[in-house]
Amino acid sequence: MIGEGNIVIDTIGLPDFAGKSDPKYIVLIQSIREAIRSGRLKPGTKMPPVRELAWEFGITPGTVARAYKLATDEGLVEAAVGRGTFVTGAPQLAPPPPEPLIGLAQTDLLDFRAARVPEVGQSAAIRTVLRQLGQMQDAPYLDYPTSQTDLAARQQVVRWIGPERAGRLVADDIVLGLGAQNTVMMALQACLHGASPVVLTEGLAYPGVRHAARLLRAQLIGVEIDQEGLRPDRLEEALRRHGGQVLLLSPHAHSPTTARMSLERRQRIGDIARRYQLQIIEDDCHVINRPDMPTFRAICPERGWLVSSLTKSVSAALRFGFAACPAEQASTARQVAQSTFYGLPQPVLDLCAELIRSGEAERIRDLVEREVAHRVQIAVNILGQWDIKWRTDVSFVWLRLPQGWRGSTFAMACEAEGLRIKPADEFAPPDGAAPHAVRLTLNAIAEQSALEDGLRRISALLSRPPVNVDF
Repeated sequence: MIGEGNIVIDTIGLPDFAGKSDPKYIVLIQSIREAIRSGRLKPGTKMPPVRELAWEFGITPGTVARAYKLATDEGLVEAAVGRGTFVTGAPQLAPPPPEPLIGLAQTDLLDFRAARVPEVGQSAAIRTVLRQLGQMQDAPYLDYPTSQTDLAARQQVVRWIGPERAGRLVADDIVLGLGAQNTVMMALQACLHGASPVVLTEGLAYPGVRHAARLLRAQLIGVEIDQEGLRPDRLEEALRRHGGQVLLLSPHAHSPTTARMSLERRQRIGDIARRYQLQIIEDDCHVINRPDMPTFRAICPERGWLVSSLTKSVSAALRFGFAACPAEQASTARQVAQSTFYGLPQPVLDLCAELIRSGEAERIRDLVEREVAHRVQIAVNILGQWDIKWRTDVSFVWLRLPQGWRGSTFAMACEAEGLRIKPADEFAPPDGAAPHAVRLTLNAIAEQSALEDGLRRISALLSRPPVNVDF
């Protein structure tokens, strides 16, 4: 036996992996449930580390991690950062709420977690347009939104995206949502079917992907990535092994790694999607500028979706998202939108349409892009001695930690210094592994002097790793 895990392993008992047809992670979670319900595993008991339990039972660490994730979701165990996983007691009626995607700003901490848009005069511009709209005498602010009342906004979205990115595009191909996350949910609902749908995504992905899959009761499979994003060979392996209805990815501005996918790789993935009847949802939410790279909707228009918003390029307060759908799928997506929230409020439609039509949105986007490039340069000047990935058109940097630091322990050390960061663990799918790395966003701290001070403190911490860390 193997140290402090002995009692727990003996108490769980050896699951009957050979005698059951269920996947091994299901067999293991059934044994854990039974041990807790029977009282053999007492509240407060520390569970053995994933690798120890995997070695003892002769199974893979991924199988144990998957069972532990289910046990955590059911409230059977609780993971304490830096301390381990502990039994909490009987299963709860509902899993505890997940970490919110959006948190309130904390004035006592420097925030390198939140991916916000910098202030470049948006508030004044929006107030000006609102005053102009307030002078309209015939504004239709009485009834529910319809395909006619949101037509002007959809036409402006076509202009905002541009045909060079999305291929042939007309207003009827556009479906509007309440920001990119809501629009991704809408696209997934339009694409997924069956009792156990499978969604494929990058091996590291924005946490909103996990939230969406959980809400839709879909299995989320992470696919290995490299310096250019998702690997086509690993995608095909995952499709052969798991199947899959949807690939959800961010090929142009990948969060958290800043990777950008080449046209050649996009075309290879498009070919795979055609062979396996796979829908591709391209989440463009971290793209600020208007890239010259064609999207999957242009590469394979019969199955490519482009989802984006004005959140990172103009203002998050607008909650204005949009999907450029495959032409034959737009009506389905529109039905999903109408069934879930009817449509965007008419004042928001009018405001966003006018911001784009007047050129104000484009002007703001240019200013945001310049401010982001300036902040990235500050980060590179201060953190350049460390292993960082960065781009001047992406509002965060990806920092691989030096020997001695883990993502979770570095996050705790930063918090003790008054700094909030996002470790790589938060981007990993349920069964995925995370590198020792963190994402640092650069827009949530308003004052440049405070940003510089926070980055210098991060650099100082990196040079002082804890001792006796076992990797």
